[in-house]
Amino acid sequence: MTGIGRRDFLHAGAGVAAGVAAAGGVSAGPGATRRAVADAGTSRSAAPAFHGDHQQGILTPAQRSAAFVALDVTTASRAELGDLLRTITERARFLTTGGTPPDPGLTAPPRDSGVLGPTVVPDGLTVTLSVGASLFDGRYGLASAKPVKLRTMDEFPDDSLRREVCDGDLLLQVCADDRDAVTHAVREIARATRGGMGVRWRQDGFVSPPRPSGTPRNLMGFKDGTSNPDTGDAALMKQLVWAHGGSGEPAWVTGGSYHVVRVIRMLVEFWDRVNLHEQENMIGRRRDTGAPLTASAEHDDPHFENDPTGDVIQLDAHIRLANPRTKASADQRMLRRAYNYDGGVDANGTLDMGLVFVAFNQDLDRQFVAVQKRLAGEPLTDYIQPFGGGYYFALPGARDSSDWLGRSMLA
Repeated sequence: MTGIGRRDFLHAGAGVAAGVAAAGGVSAGPGATRRAVADAGTSRSAAPAFHGDHQQGILTPAQRSAAFVALDVTTASRAELGDLLRTITERARFLTTGGTPPDPGLTAPPRDSGVLGPTVVPDGLTVTLSVGASLFDGRYGLASAKPVKLRTMDEFPDDSLRREVCDGDLLLQVCADDRDAVTHAVREIARATRGGMGVRWRQDGFVSPPRPSGTPRNLMGFKDGTSNPDTGDAALMKQLVWAHGGSGEPAWVTGGSYHVVRVIRMLVEFWDRVNLHEQENMIGRRRDTGAPLTASAEHDDPHFENDPTGDVIQLDAHIRLANPRTKASADQRMLRRAYNYDGGVDANGTLDMGLVFVAFNQDLDRQFVAVQKRLAGEPLTDYIQPFGGGYYFALPGARDSSDWLGRSMLA
C-alpha cells in the first residue's frame, strides 16, 4: 500500500464495503429470525437483522463457533478513529447480510478471500463491537465520554492474569453457526482495517450441542448457563443488560452493555481424578441431568431456603454463591454467553482447555464484580485458572444504513 495514507486506506476500506453491500446484499429484514436455507445439500442460516437499538450477538442465542479478538487502535487522530469505526460497521453490515462481492477486474486483487465461495452467506453471523477503557485515554479526546464503570479488568485473588492477553482498545466478538464463517469474517474485517488497528490477543471458542438435551455442557462435563435470565423478557433485559445515560453515565451509552470476557483454563487432568460425588458437591448440581442436588430436573428451583445449613447443597457450592436467589441478589444476575475452548497442549504437554466466560451487564460493579467477589475462595478455584480477557462496553446498535457503531460516542 505504498503511497496511501492511513486515513485514505480506511476510507477505501469503507468504500469497498459499502459498494459490496450495495451490489447484492440481501436484507434479513426487521425482526428476522435465523432460518435454515437449503443450498446444494448444505444448511446455512441468515443472521439476525443488523440494525437496531442494540447490537446483535448479545441477546442472540449463542451460535456454535466464536472468535474474541482484542485490538489496539493505531490511528493518529479522532477523525481517523471515526473512519475506522465506520469501516468496521460497513464490513460487519455486509458480512452479516451476505451477497456477491463485485468483480474488481483482471488486475485488481479479489474483494473477498473466497473462503465461503463466490457468494458470502450469512451463516447466522453476528459481529459485536465493544470498546475498552484504554480507548478513552488522551489520544482521541474521549475522556469525558468514558462509561463510568469501565476500567482495566480487575485481578481477583484467585486469578493468574497474563496482561499480554488482557484488555485492549476494542473487542470484536464474532459468532456464527460454522467455523469457516467466523474465520472469514475476522479475515475480511482485518483486511479492511489494516493500518488502523492491530490484534492484541485472540481466543476462539465453541458451544457444544446439548447432550442429551437441555443446556450445553462445559468441558468439566456440567451444564453451563442453566439459570440465565430470559432474553425474551424485555423488562428484565432492561433491568439487567442494557445500560442507560444518567447517574454519571454519558448519554451515548444508552442501548449498550458492559461486556465481560474472562478466559479461564480448566485444569481438567486434575478435575478428572476427583470422584463424581465431590464434583457435584462443588457445583451444587447433578452432572448427568443438571438438576440442583435438592431437586430432580435441570430448571428446578434449588430452594436454598429449605437447606439453610447446606446439608444438601453446600454453603460454598458454586451455584449457591453465584446466584443465592435472594431479593438482594436478584439484580446482580447477568446474561451469560459462554464458549468452550480447546487450545491443544501447553509447553509441558498438559491439556490446555477451558471456558471463555462472557457476560453482559447493565452495571459492571453491581453484577459481575459483586458475584466474582462472592465466589472468591470457592472449592472450584483449585481446578480453574482465569488468565485472560477484559472489561469492555458493547456499543449501542447502528440504527439504520446511514448510522455506524460508535457514532454517538464520538459526537
